[in-house]
Amino acid sequence: MYSQENLNSAVSAGAISAEAANALRAHVAASRDAVPADAEHFRLVTGFNDIFVSIGVIILLLAAGGIGQQIANAFTSLPVMGTLDPSQAQIDAYIDADRLRTGLQLLLGGLLVSATSWLLAEFFIRRKHMALPSILLLLAFVGAVFAAVIGVGNLLGVMHSDTSSAVLVSASGLIAAGAAWAHWRRFMVPITVAAGTAALAITGIAIIAAIIGSPGETVILALVLASGLAIFALAMRWDMTDLGRTTRRSDVAFWLHLLAAPMIAHPLFHSLGVTQGDNIGAGAAVAVLAIYIVFGIVALAVDRRALLVSALAYVLIALTYLFREFGAVELNFALTALVIGSALLTLSALWTPIRRTIVTGLPTNLQARLPATA
Repeated sequence: MYSQENLNSAVSAGAISAEAANALRAHVAASRDAVPADAEHFRLVTGFNDIFVSIGVIILLLAAGGIGQQIANAFTSLPVMGTLDPSQAQIDAYIDADRLRTGLQLLLGGLLVSATSWLLAEFFIRRKHMALPSILLLLAFVGAVFAAVIGVGNLLGVMHSDTSSAVLVSASGLIAAGAAWAHWRRFMVPITVAAGTAALAITGIAIIAAIIGSPGETVILALVLASGLAIFALAMRWDMTDLGRTTRRSDVAFWLHLLAAPMIAHPLFHSLGVTQGDNIGAGAAVAVLAIYIVFGIVALAVDRRALLVSALAYVLIALTYLFREFGAVELNFALTALVIGSALLTLSALWTPIRRTIVTGLPTNLQARLPATA
């Protein structure tokens, strides 16, 4: 089984001509009765060996993190209170010791996990080009760097207020984004751009939170929504550089869409009260369905399904409420599952003709920036 990236590499190496590679792509597309763009291909598992290696990677990274924590425990100790009614000084000493131990655990564990994941990436990504292990190693590396910086903040004792905590989170996000950039320069794993973008989004939100000082939930969700829309625009920028979806750029755009979708969906549906209980109200339930239809149109136009998947849980809640209100109390969940499942399967089966209808109705200059329809 050969991926688009394998074909591009073979063309670059002169093993086959570009015409032969395009002919092979056309033949595969014709045999599947769909162009590659409509199928939204991306590499996740190229064989069971990917899963086998991924299990080993997870176990080894957990071991590295555990070793780091045990080393931290060996160098720090918690004071014994020694009384049922400890003094304030004893309590403060215990809190400080616990803070130091936690900070050292995060720092040493993060350093060991990040170093281990980078070394493993040199073999399993750079030499073996394995898909699923690449994703796990990248996420482990960026997450470990983020945790290590948080650990440094704990050791320095800067997390004594909401503002200082927000500053620490923003600094951690910025350094994690830099780590993602370094990883991209070395290994060029498609999900790396999304990981770095997520770190930058965390940095921006934390900086604004630090400036405002203890922002409420509404402000945070508004910032998440704005970040999601910006990431969606970035994903479209990557998509427009590869309308045929035959290069790594398409995979980068896929992960960016997957990151942006929940950041857009959750604040919108949360504002309608969907996440605050089962009794959301008929008006809110109808609004959820209307937003989902808009999501569907956008998903069809850009040929990305992430928005539809990210909003499924909210639609299930809304439909369950509506069926219950109309008297189908015992069958409300079954009817909801039947409607949603049938709609998704029908949309999947008719994705290409429905998408063609939507795209052809758009302005010509906009059509030129979207993937071709079958």
